[in-house]
Amino acid sequence: MSKRIHVVPHGSGWATRREGATRVGSTHSTQADATQAARGTAIRERGEVIIHRPDGRIRDANSYGNDPFPPKG
Repeated sequence: MSKRIHVVPHGSGWATRREGATRVGSTHSTQADATQAARGTAIRERGEVIIHRPDGRIRDANSYGNDPFPPKG
């Protein structure tokens, strides 16, 4: 299972969904609550959170694992 967790619009609220999953992981009334839940999971699993805008476009992404920047080389 992917370690990327997307925060996406869902009905009248927001949801967290793992990349490649067909169902949402959890639903929330605000984007901030969904982002906080996704962040907790990403920190625990050393993954990435991708936050979407209400129209579905990507707004922001944050990594919580081994993401060396700048890359070596």
